[in-house]
Amino acid sequence: MNQTQATPQASDVAADSQPNALREQIREAIAGNDVILFMKGTPEAPACGFSARTVASLEAVGTAFASVDVLADPRIRQELSALSNWPTIPQLFVSGELVGGCDIVTEMYDSGELAQLLGAEDAAGAGTAAGEPAVPATGFTPVENHLG
Repeated sequence: MNQTQATPQASDVAADSQPNALREQIREAIAGNDVILFMKGTPEAPACGFSARTVASLEAVGTAFASVDVLADPRIRQELSALSNWPTIPQLFVSGELVGGCDIVTEMYDSGELAQLLGAEDAAGAGTAAGEPAVPATGFTPVENHLG
């Protein structure tokens, strides 16, 4: 049997060893914001249901958050997933640590853990007397996409 093994070319090795500017910008955005959501679309106009649900959870807790639209440049999503080892969008980071995606954030909101993590006074279920969530506060901090 004749097998060949791919050998990296000098140009491939050089490209891998060069600092990745976009990944560094993502790291800086995560480090520079206490709460940051990488999402499809914007908080005002989410481009998918998962991003919309995550934004709704954050707004219901009433905590300010920064956001980055990964649809602005496909490289953002690729580099973010490589950095976080999390394949899906949205991705919520708090104090520089990945919290998770939509399902995790929603579960944390429902249990009150999200409010506790974010230091918010409102816990899940502290909405109306009928058990409805409180009207979400508009608490996002816009971040312009300078990641590409």
